[in-house]
Amino acid sequence: MALTQPRPKMTRKETMLITAVALGTLLNPLNTTMISVALSRLQEEFQLTFADVSWLISTYYLASAIGQPLMGKWSDMFGRKKVFLFGLLLVTLSSCLAPLSPSFGWLIGFRMIQALGSSAVFPSGMGIIREQITSGQARALGLLSVFSSTSAAFGPSLGGLLLHYGDWPLIFLCNFPFIIGSFALAWRTFPKDPKPAAGTKAKMDWTGVALFSAAIFMWLLFFLSLADGFSVWKLVVSVGLSIWLYRFELSRSKPFIDVDFLRKNKAVTRIYVQFILTNIAFYSIMFGIPSYLQRVQQMDPQKTGLVMLSIAGFSVLVTPLVGRWIDRSGSKPSLQVGTLLVIAGSLLLLLIRDQASTVTIFLVLCVLGIANGFNNLGMQTALYQFIKKEETGIASGLFMTSRFIGTILSSSLLAALFGKQITTPNLHSMAWVCAVLGVIMVGLTMLLPRGDVQKAR
Repeated sequence: MALTQPRPKMTRKETMLITAVALGTLLNPLNTTMISVALSRLQEEFQLTFADVSWLISTYYLASAIGQPLMGKWSDMFGRKKVFLFGLLLVTLSSCLAPLSPSFGWLIGFRMIQALGSSAVFPSGMGIIREQITSGQARALGLLSVFSSTSAAFGPSLGGLLLHYGDWPLIFLCNFPFIIGSFALAWRTFPKDPKPAAGTKAKMDWTGVALFSAAIFMWLLFFLSLADGFSVWKLVVSVGLSIWLYRFELSRSKPFIDVDFLRKNKAVTRIYVQFILTNIAFYSIMFGIPSYLQRVQQMDPQKTGLVMLSIAGFSVLVTPLVGRWIDRSGSKPSLQVGTLLVIAGSLLLLLIRDQASTVTIFLVLCVLGIANGFNNLGMQTALYQFIKKEETGIASGLFMTSRFIGTILSSSLLAALFGKQITTPNLHSMAWVCAVLGVIMVGLTMLLPRGDVQKAR
């Protein structure tokens, strides 16, 4: 039997650097889902319907979808340390002001600032990791996946506990320990940014940014309006803006969205599409189940949070194991298992009835938690097989934009199903949609090359 070389241990500085990035990157997914348990409370506070309060979710996704590639581009252009710290300062500002919101509109505005700030942290942090850690990157990515991806799964559980012992403003105030820890470590361990090249500001494709923002916003309006009927004009405008964006960016030498790269590298494009589908299913469950448990199963926020802990707990448990498997066999096998578990977990949701056993609900969600652990790390490591180090910032930004496109679509699905009334039959309809998405994800996984692949371009 051949002996394998022992993997080198991480240095103290590398551990501190990864911790700084991890504490920062968890802010976006954590704040994405922490609010889910508070939706019922916010409906009472501001006298809203579920469809109204869903704008708090959708606008956060919208700002994140725009902010991820924008901040990724800025981190490549102006310096990753500067952009990382700037993002943390924006999250600090929004977390201070959101609890003081005099109206629901102000709360939406502060949440959008929070989304932009937390969107700066992921692409800049990933760029620093790719630059500074040359060995054991899969292990580093695995650790970051535990913090960033599974923190989304912990969100409802933490939110439930905060609501039980306080009120919804605590959801914003609890960010400060993470912000302080990340800022202090980043200030100490991140390398100093090189000076930007002359003429860097002129290279920013602001027209592309505007077109991308307009297209994302119109698609959001179109999908959210599906609950009230099919809007032809919104669909036409959305498609028209998307085509305009594609053609404009194709003609640019330094585009905001590198559509030429996506067109030539079909593997990366398929990864982004699959990540969109993964997040439609995952966030439909993460936002739909807590509201369902409180409205139909009559659970209080604390019990709801504890039940949702099944997703987070099993995501964390399997992620280190998945990381080791990926190191040995590549991303494809883990994605095959993860996508099959999405189908299985979605179909198991059909077992949930009115007045269902808490144990039954917990076990069903455990399957979906395991699927989340497999899919998130598998998708992330698959992406980095196809990009160069200098493309890490924009590629990571686009990767997370794919995530938020998926979450926008999930909020639209929930608005269509739960907008007027939350019922068990509506939950089952959501389960069937997620199962179909899982089947498509299995097909996309089968198209990925297995094992080591050559870098694109």
